[in-house]
Amino acid sequence: MSEIPDFNDDELNVVKETVKERYGEAINIELADTELRLDPSARQLSTCPAVYWEARDCHFVICKLGEQRYHNQFFYRGYDQYGTGIREYDDIFTCVTTLLQLQADHEAKRNAEAE
Repeated sequence: MSEIPDFNDDELNVVKETVKERYGEAINIELADTELRLDPSARQLSTCPAVYWEARDCHFVICKLGEQRYHNQFFYRGYDQYGTGIREYDDIFTCVTTLLQLQADHEAKRNAEAE
């Protein structure tokens, strides 16, 4: 069992409202658990609560590493994964908005390259 607290209602509302604002409609946000190395040098994995959603053929994950500690990434396929370059956020709103902005920039670049 994890000692990391689950996402609380306020955190979930920030995620839901920010994602809704980005896409102009409510997106189904799912709760999940992930296994992560909280210390990059450690071998042991820790179970962490996560929120997950899909939009425009992209998958998004925000993991909770502790109280006001978050990690994020988006991916298209298992081998096509992206992060924001910041290992940890201390604010859920900044975590979500940075993730969505980086993915939007990536999507725009992919679309421009496909033309």
